[in-house]
Amino acid sequence: MPAFGPISRVNLIRALRALGFAGPFSGGHHAFMVRGEHRLAIPNQHRGDIGVNLLGRILR
Repeated sequence: MPAFGPISRVNLIRALRALGFAGPFSGGHHAFMVRGEHRLAIPNQHRGDIGVNLLGRILR
């Protein structure tokens, strides 16, 4: 698996859109993106980038 590092929320959304995800849509406590039957929660906006550990959990 290629190495990956911290990423901003905007760049994460941009990358997920390139992979065919639609959104983000508001809902519950977190925004989410949808691709087919897959629904992926997106972290809320905060200072700094999304860390390696959280990014790994999102991609899993």
